[in-house]
Amino acid sequence: MRKRSLIPIIYIVFLMLPIYWLVAMSFKTTNEILGGFSLFPQDFTLENYAKIFTDSTWYSGYINSLIYVVTNTILSVAVALPAAYAFSRYRFLGDKHLFFWLLTNRMAPAAVFALPFLQLYSAVGLFDTHIAVALAHTLFNVPLAVWILEGFMSGVPKELDETAYVDGYSFPRFFVRIFIPTIAAGIGVACFFCFMFSWVEMLLAKTLTSVDAKPIVATMTRTASTSGYELGLLAAAGTLTIIPGAFVIYFVRNYIAKGFALGRV
Repeated sequence: MRKRSLIPIIYIVFLMLPIYWLVAMSFKTTNEILGGFSLFPQDFTLENYAKIFTDSTWYSGYINSLIYVVTNTILSVAVALPAAYAFSRYRFLGDKHLFFWLLTNRMAPAAVFALPFLQLYSAVGLFDTHIAVALAHTLFNVPLAVWILEGFMSGVPKELDETAYVDGYSFPRFFVRIFIPTIAAGIGVACFFCFMFSWVEMLLAKTLTSVDAKPIVATMTRTASTSGYELGLLAAAGTLTIIPGAFVIYFVRNYIAKGFALGRV
């Protein structure tokens, strides 16, 4: 029994070690980081965090990222819900081919779409806006959300729909009042994966923005100075980027557990 309990402990320590190292580096100066090996900060400093919270270049990056990530998550799930319902409840010509085509969009690398999106958004005046990045990320998140939600919806008996119609429910009322609460776990899982992809994706976010909507992932790539990279500042920014994902995991933790057990994930 001790050996069985030892393996998860070793795994958790191994998993948390890079996170601890990142947090420890955020309280160090760049000179201390480059000066030698130390488990704890020898010259503890909050200067790195102070710069992030007082410099608009840094804190606006987090605000911009949250705006387009939340927008993308809402758009992706809102579009995926009726699409997944159609795939789970109806059979039509080419349905399997269309479903596979959606997944191929998710499989394609973001670099394939960077230049077309850049030219398109520049032509229509959407370049360097939050909605530009949000719409670009829907190309990848909608297929993922459809795939996840379709698995949950297929697990709901069709008799539920028929019973609701017999009881006099219109389709919009049935879908919002009965069906969506039934697949709440699937929606939580879909929101989690959409949020995390959009939060960490860098290529499209950096290509489609320049100043007004520049996200934190793009700001973090510009920490070089005449004396080299500001490693302490970069570690502090990296530590702060973990916090939104941790909050999302906390609030949808029960849905994620059900999603791994019941859905396609």
